[in-house]
Amino acid sequence: MSWGTELWDQFDNLEKHTQWGIDVLEKYIKFVKERTEIEISYAKQLRNLSKKYQPKKNSKEEEEYKYTSCRAFLATLNEMNDYAGQHELISENMTSQITAELARFVQELKQERKSHFHDGRKAQQYIETFWKQLEASKRRFERDCKEADRAQQYFEKMDADINVTKADVEKARQQAQIRHQMAEDSKAEYSSILLKFNHDQREHYHTHIPNIFQKIQEMEERRIVRIGECMKTYAEVDRQVIPIIGKCLDGITKAAESIDQKNDSLLVIEAFKSGFEPPGDIDFEDFTQPMKRTVSESSLSNSRWDGKSEPKPGSKSKGKLWPFIKKNKLMSLLTSPHQPPPPPPASASPSAVPNGPQSPKQQKEPLSHRFNEFMTSKPKIHCFRSLKRGLSLKLGGGPEDFSNLPPEQRRKKLQQKVDELNKEIQKEIDQRDALTKMKDVYIKNPQMGDAASVDHKLAELGQNMEKLRLEAQKFEGWLAEVEGRLPVRTEQSRRQSGMYDTQNTSAVNNCAQDRESSPDGSYTEEPSQESEMKLPVTEFDDEFDDEEPLPTIGTCKALYTFEGQNEGTISVTEGETLYVIEEDKGDGWTRIRRNEDEEGYVPTSYVEVYLDKNAKGAMTYI
Repeated sequence: MSWGTELWDQFDNLEKHTQWGIDVLEKYIKFVKERTEIEISYAKQLRNLSKKYQPKKNSKEEEEYKYTSCRAFLATLNEMNDYAGQHELISENMTSQITAELARFVQELKQERKSHFHDGRKAQQYIETFWKQLEASKRRFERDCKEADRAQQYFEKMDADINVTKADVEKARQQAQIRHQMAEDSKAEYSSILLKFNHDQREHYHTHIPNIFQKIQEMEERRIVRIGECMKTYAEVDRQVIPIIGKCLDGITKAAESIDQKNDSLLVIEAFKSGFEPPGDIDFEDFTQPMKRTVSESSLSNSRWDGKSEPKPGSKSKGKLWPFIKKNKLMSLLTSPHQPPPPPPASASPSAVPNGPQSPKQQKEPLSHRFNEFMTSKPKIHCFRSLKRGLSLKLGGGPEDFSNLPPEQRRKKLQQKVDELNKEIQKEIDQRDALTKMKDVYIKNPQMGDAASVDHKLAELGQNMEKLRLEAQKFEGWLAEVEGRLPVRTEQSRRQSGMYDTQNTSAVNNCAQDRESSPDGSYTEEPSQESEMKLPVTEFDDEFDDEEPLPTIGTCKALYTFEGQNEGTISVTEGETLYVIEEDKGDGWTRIRRNEDEEGYVPTSYVEVYLDKNAKGAMTYI
């Protein structure tokens, strides 16, 4: 079936139909574009979602991914990232293979359609013009025939009238002949035009128009075929990524199947195992005999081990039970004295420093009040040496040898530190070897560089390696000490563990004032017990002797004169300029330095601080 033969008279309808076909094609292009935008948006959201839940580098979250369930979740996030990449690929392929191709095809289709309908319209106008000529020739022939007939009737009338002269009759006869001749000429012209019009009309409806309509039909069929091919491509683009998406989903399934609950349980044990044995039975305390009231180990008081009494066989001494040691530490923190720094001279004397002497008999506040105060304010450590160690123990920093941790956890931390130092040493060795080779090359080929320029770097690397080796030896010594003590599971080792923890508790509070019993018989901390439990703290003293000085983070100018009479403070003179090495952390004190040998704390209100914008800031323990 051909449009040229079947639709020869539907020129306008075909024009509308082909325009509708182009509109359908453009509508499909718009649909594919919106699909690609959805795919891009979906892929972007998937990537953002995966990035949002990725563990942050050098954060606590990274440690969580040692568990198989967390590693499976991480694998899921990575697979989702690949999954998002496949949706980006879908969008890219649809844009290049469908949208771009169809857009070019539509432009070509519009030009071709315009050309075909222009030819059809031109042929239509030609045949219409020829029809008008035929009609004009026909009307002229009809008019001439009527005039010739009237002229003949007038001549016959004049010829029959006896009163008319011959001249008039002859004139009428000539006029009739002229009209007859004009009618004959019009007839011949009309016949000629009619023959030509019929020929052209047959050519128009049987040749020209069918050819034009056939081209239009072929154009429309190509449009239909192309949109079908694009729909197949649309499905094929999706089908191409299905295997990869399936692999992503298989990866998620495999990650889920790799979760091992038993392994995670073992990791929890390894992460939190203290190395202590469970506490033994508590001795029965007979209160039927008159004696001084003591406090049970199960209470929230600071138990003290009486070194003078011998432990009974099978019993457990006080002060060596890890769970209760934790509570004693908390009590020590809760009962630490709180005093603000002195106000400026206008309101109070500068000599009122936070380490001033306290009353030897200070009645303790109720535990709830102390706990509230502890939770809403920052604890103060009232001596310079315990300031760094005490605050770090309270708030999680920990000493360098991790002595605040249980033995098993301490061993793990020390081992980790030793491994890190060994890696750093190996890195320095590799750099030294590389520089040594470079120096040898410079010596053999002086034109390549100066061998002496490498000596300074080699010396610096040697110093760094020596420092790292000394540091590693220090941690290896602590590790050997812990590993030598861990396997022993006897009464003596448990007593040492308790004593070891008590030593840390004492170190945090070694500058706190002794408390005595309150009248209601609550827990007391007697001076005799403090002296009996006093252990050597040379380890703490030695630990900070070799520390590198904190970097300066700014300068300050003294507004008033301050006399630092207590340990940890420093005296300043009004107008003096000093270096700031630690900001005020909310407790009213700023740490400053005069020179390498003189540094300490002054009230923040006594100085005007100027911080450097680019300074990294000193390491703080608050």
